[in-house]
Amino acid sequence: MTKDPGLTPEQYKQKMQKRKEVQEQRLKEKSLEKGLIIVHTGNGKGKTTAALGMVARSLGHGYRVAIVQFIKGAWEPAEKAFFSRWGEQLVFEAMGEGFTWETQDRDRDILKAEGAWQTALDYIRNPDYHLVLLDEVNIALKLGYLDVNTIIAGLQEKPEANHVILTGRGAPAELIDCADLVTEMTLVKHPFRSQGVKAQAGIEY
Repeated sequence: MTKDPGLTPEQYKQKMQKRKEVQEQRLKEKSLEKGLIIVHTGNGKGKTTAALGMVARSLGHGYRVAIVQFIKGAWEPAEKAFFSRWGEQLVFEAMGEGFTWETQDRDRDILKAEGAWQTALDYIRNPDYHLVLLDEVNIALKLGYLDVNTIIAGLQEKPEANHVILTGRGAPAELIDCADLVTEMTLVKHPFRSQGVKAQAGIEY
């Protein structure tokens, strides 16, 4: 354990006791409970992975969860194998057909994104789904496939206690402003770019 330089064991104990009291007081003051709009964005890796961690946590509490993928067309095999064990407690809708450079058909991409949004909106409005994950929806917004004001209006229709997570780089400022929790993943170093290392099982898929 790292000790503060210059503190005796007794002084360190007193310092930690004061810190504990401050933290306990903060917890007492934070009594509000509400459903959150959560945004994971930024150029760094881990946006969907972090969201799936929240999915796993919600499933562990017995909540129903819905996942709608806007760009990627299917589960990664390992993710599918894991989450398929939850049966009807988890629904997964793969509404995209891949990234835009793969489809090369903007009109079709727009139609797919609009269809995914209508599907997502049904889950957002449904009080039975405690958590709804809109995977890569920020990319659909960034590319102009969806209108940010339409998305924000839909988010306001969620039941008060339910949560919605929106992932993908390039989240628009309007979405960030309306969100309760925003995390930006910052790319510092990536082996694909720096070393030419391909995607690997257990890390990317």
